Amino acid sequence: MDSVIRDGTGATLAWSDPVPDRAYTVQAWDGDGVPFWLTPRAPFPWPVTEHQWTDISASESAKRFYRVLAVTRADRGRLMNSVALASYTAFQINMALSMAGIPLAASHDVEVYKLVYETIDPFGGKTIASGASAVPKGTEPGWPLLSYQHGTVARKNEAPSATSAGEQWLGVVLAGCGYVSALPDYLGLGDSPGLHPYHHAASEATAAVDMLRAARAFCASRKIPLNNQLFLMGYSQGGHATMALHRELEEYHSDEFSITASAPMAGAYDLSGVTADDALSGRAMPNPYYFALLFAAYQSVYHFAADLADILAPPYDKLLPPLLDGNHSGSEINAVMPKDITRALRADYLADLRSNAANPLRLALHDNDLYRWTPMAPMRLYHCAADADVVFANSQVALASFHSRGATQVSLLDPNPSAGHGDCTVPGMLMVKQWFDSLKR
Repeated sequence: MDSVIRDGTGATLAWSDPVPDRAYTVQAWDGDGVPFWLTPRAPFPWPVTEHQWTDISASESAKRFYRVLAVTRADRGRLMNSVALASYTAFQINMALSMAGIPLAASHDVEVYKLVYETIDPFGGKTIASGASAVPKGTEPGWPLLSYQHGTVARKNEAPSATSAGEQWLGVVLAGCGYVSALPDYLGLGDSPGLHPYHHAASEATAAVDMLRAARAFCASRKIPLNNQLFLMGYSQGGHATMALHRELEEYHSDEFSITASAPMAGAYDLSGVTADDALSGRAMPNPYYFALLFAAYQSVYHFAADLADILAPPYDKLLPPLLDGNHSGSEINAVMPKDITRALRADYLADLRSNAANPLRLALHDNDLYRWTPMAPMRLYHCAADADVVFANSQVALASFHSRGATQVSLLDPNPSAGHGDCTVPGMLMVKQWFDSLKR
């Protein structure tokens, strides 16, 4: 670091680098306890390409340390490859919908492609990601683009571009109803290397932004017309990712994308509060593997311990880590995890997590909360009150925060107050589609 200058706008950092074509992520630590580095949000997207950066969250009096990570610059959203995966007639889609008892009717035949594109990793470095795109066939003057963020998958080959048995099918249905759907796999899933950074809001958002860019490039290359409408939706982890994408687009890419409507569903928007309190309550979790994925992901991004096994109690310190490599299913991990996830943590670490506001895992959870901002585009949150996997209060906290900031265009709808996490999916999706259809040109 060459200089840090504090003024009324925050702290402005400057540095030099003789290596060309690099990008930079600035991280900060507030100087208490063991060094724990976080990337503050800035008035421009990360990573930066200049040798200067301003931390607008820095105060005049607080002690804060900085470090700069230099990485290979990415050509974000560059479409590297496209592969045809499948094609469906409207008749086939409607037969499947009828057999499932879902009251929808497709009007268009559909083609499905896998897109591989360039994006950034959680540290701003160049990497690749993949996703599925389902395209309606027809002669419309322009189709709306819809980004669908999928729910939790534990295995790389369960991502939308890797299997037609999962949420890729939802993209097919949406395309059959007249939307060009883009379904990012996220980092670490599908063709993307490394471990999936589960519930890491920043990289969920950047992977989805760059998938939208790749989808638009693909449509342009195939002369598939788009009409400049953009819809966002996702369920469970996809609700969290949709909220992160909405924030990213409005804060950093409003000159490139204009959101028509956004529908985050059943997401853990208050990870450090509602979700953490629920997890630490000791109640039996329907799917404790969510938390195993979260521990592994945050360890890979934040390095809150020397090794993941160091925070786990026996026998989980030996049993769990080998299952968190992207090659094992959620049911396999559930079979090892205790229903009360507090039993998987070492007693001393659990005590610190409960009592210490500066516990690094707590700070990492706080870094991925998604309600401390002000949405501008219309947003409807969908969440069933009986959800035992992602408790309803996550959406209530988000709604209250958004309304307190003046975002009165945000509302919360309950598709079925007695439905659990899984049973809420179809009624929620149907309500979202009805809303989107009312806005679609």
